[in-house]
Amino acid sequence: MNNLKNKIALVTGGNSGIGYATAKELIGQGAKVIITGKRREAIEAAAKELGAIPFLADQAELSDTKLLVESVNEQFGKVDILFINAGITGTLGAIEEASVENFDRVMNINFRGAYFTLSKFIPLLSDGASVVILSSIVASTYKPNSSIYQASKAALNSIAKTAAAELAPRKIRVNIVSPGPHRTEIMRKTGLEEMALKSITEQLINDIPLKKMGEPEDVAKLVTYLCDDAASFITGTEIIVDGGITL
Repeated sequence: MNNLKNKIALVTGGNSGIGYATAKELIGQGAKVIITGKRREAIEAAAKELGAIPFLADQAELSDTKLLVESVNEQFGKVDILFINAGITGTLGAIEEASVENFDRVMNINFRGAYFTLSKFIPLLSDGASVVILSSIVASTYKPNSSIYQASKAALNSIAKTAAAELAPRKIRVNIVSPGPHRTEIMRKTGLEEMALKSITEQLINDIPLKKMGEPEDVAKLVTYLCDDAASFITGTEIIVDGGITL
């Protein structure tokens, strides 16, 4: 399959999880893919495995985004597919116990960083390009002890829909993919111990109607579909991938 042949794609946070799986799927469809990450060893290893182009960049650092835009412009002059994927959960906790440091860290990556990645790349997007923003079902679930993460994703959903309206005259489509529980490394970065993570995973599987966790490849295939001409009439849409847990 070469549905995306000659397309230039950028995947932020492409060295693991959903970003890695999506980069692999896009490459399989013929796209030339640039992946970003903030750990040199990890991003270079992933790029070598995938056959992608690595770029060391932290989405939270606007100076990194500026350099990324300049480099992509110099090398390719355009972007046909932009997958804004990088994100963190931060530290879980009640609103009354929230720290400014955790708030800033989550918002700087998940919202501010994502916002300006989109903003700065708009001039490079080709007419008819596809933008996909990775959100989460937490944007509309309002669970205790996750207010900052949830708010960051809700903000992303808002800007994605506004961007879809703004960019429609150029036939640029902007869509949101919101996964539910998936087997990725993001939960391990919350600071929870292994036994606690195991317990949470077992509880989640019990709560999911399909009785299984999602895999990164499930999201990757959907993102790739949204970047294909087959999805040319889909924009401003949020697609939930959660095994039915929000039913």
